[in-house]
Amino acid sequence: MKFIPHLIDGKAIAQQTHEESRLAVAGLRSRGLVPGLAVVLVGADPASQAYVRSKDRVCLELGMHSVKRELPATTSQAELLAIVEQLNNDPAIHGILVQSPPPAQIDERAVIRAIDPRKDVDGFHPINVAKLALGESDGFVPCTPLGCQRLLIASGIETAGANVVILGRSMIVGKPLALLLMNKGIGGDATVTVAHSRTRNLPEVCRSADILIAAIGRAEFVRGEFVREGAVVIDVGINRVEDPASAKGYKLVGDVAFDEVAGKCRPITPVPGGLGR
Repeated sequence: MKFIPHLIDGKAIAQQTHEESRLAVAGLRSRGLVPGLAVVLVGADPASQAYVRSKDRVCLELGMHSVKRELPATTSQAELLAIVEQLNNDPAIHGILVQSPPPAQIDERAVIRAIDPRKDVDGFHPINVAKLALGESDGFVPCTPLGCQRLLIASGIETAGANVVILGRSMIVGKPLALLLMNKGIGGDATVTVAHSRTRNLPEVCRSADILIAAIGRAEFVRGEFVREGAVVIDVGINRVEDPASAKGYKLVGDVAFDEVAGKCRPITPVPGGLGR
């Protein structure tokens, strides 16, 4: 049987998530508490600047208090740590994000450890990583893995007992996503394999997946031979490749060769209110 591909509508799910957040923020504001997020950017990387502007805009749209700290690329480690400490002690700030990657003179690990784990909304502090590994629900989880899990839940894709292959082992996506999907409960209880560039017989391993999540950071690396008929595929990758036909001279592609893989993927019917299940 030939499956007709059906794309998960990420924008619709994002809108639903934003509406849930907007209602939650309104409830907090009615009790006199305005959630506050501080984003710190060191340097003038255009992609990072755009990302920070987006975070600031969405916070304001949701009714949150937003603080944006843009620092010169010459900012020292000590100066950055002093700002983090100020934000740690600011009662109006409940979440802190330090945009990655920082300039070479900044020790990113030291900065992550300096953030109060109760405000570490990136979920990178060792305490939050440990909470995730222990299956405790009162810590912060990295946003991209959590977003992948929410896409699966909202699309009615059963993870319990499913064979999931995650292609990539970074602390930003691969490892925390594996922990999320193995934990007990909705969106979890999966049998997870974490594959990477050193995995033997990689296409064969990926073909064993009911759900394949590509987060390896290599443009269109996942080809048709990686995906079995009827599998669910989530592509986390964003890669810039040369494209002489484009006015910009480049285009953005994922880790999955979409045109080659899409015809094998399982058709998906979104679940109304799926995020609240």
